[in-house]
Amino acid sequence: MSVHKDLIRHAQKQNQDYQSFLQLDELREKYIEEAISLCKQGKSFSTDKINEVTRKMNSIPLRIVPERKIVTAETVQEYVNRSR
Repeated sequence: MSVHKDLIRHAQKQNQDYQSFLQLDELREKYIEEAISLCKQGKSFSTDKINEVTRKMNSIPLRIVPERKIVTAETVQEYVNRSR
């Protein structure tokens, strides 16, 4: 019975970690869109919030999702230039 309870706790923890990851992923995408928008307008922007969230996401012990990359200002600028 204790093995069964341990498995249930483990599954619940994994699900909780995955839900946290999804919430952070949404926040990361929001911050990326903000940086892109500011860049397109020629305004200054920072990738600090994006990378703070990225580090949190990468610290969640999930094997089923790839690690997210750190975003640089140059990466955002290159993206904006390609999309024009």
